[in-house]
Amino acid sequence: MHTLAAAGAAFLIAVLWFDLMFDVQTRKHADDPLPFEVLASISAYYRRVTTEAYPMNRLVALVMLLTLAAIVAEIVGGVHPWWVGWVSLALAGSGIVATLRRTVPNARRLGRAQDTLEMQSTLARAIYRDHLWSFARTSLVLGLQLIAR
Repeated sequence: MHTLAAAGAAFLIAVLWFDLMFDVQTRKHADDPLPFEVLASISAYYRRVTTEAYPMNRLVALVMLLTLAAIVAEIVGGVHPWWVGWVSLALAGSGIVATLRRTVPNARRLGRAQDTLEMQSTLARAIYRDHLWSFARTSLVLGLQLIAR
């Protein structure tokens, strides 16, 4: 189970890295709204990964669930010190809940590019912040899984 949890976290970090390559465009522009070219680039990416990539986009959700299941199995099996599993579960679980409740709906909405430029800018910046936090949480999960070997 340890290997599955670590592999799942590593996969999710790779996905987040690709997302952040587009999200980082928001950093260069403090003014509202973001330039049209920036919004077009980010929204086209999120349209592809949230809508047009079906059914492959479901793989990320599956890996999230498998990673959580592997961490729960570690806790139940008492494989590692109790805190490794519980901290991993809290970090991964909170990140997955935030992703499913906020980040994915925001990315789908941004991908439709039907809102005002101001709203699209707000969505793009919110997604960027969410992805930064998810990257940090998931990196900690991976680190815990690797040190618990």
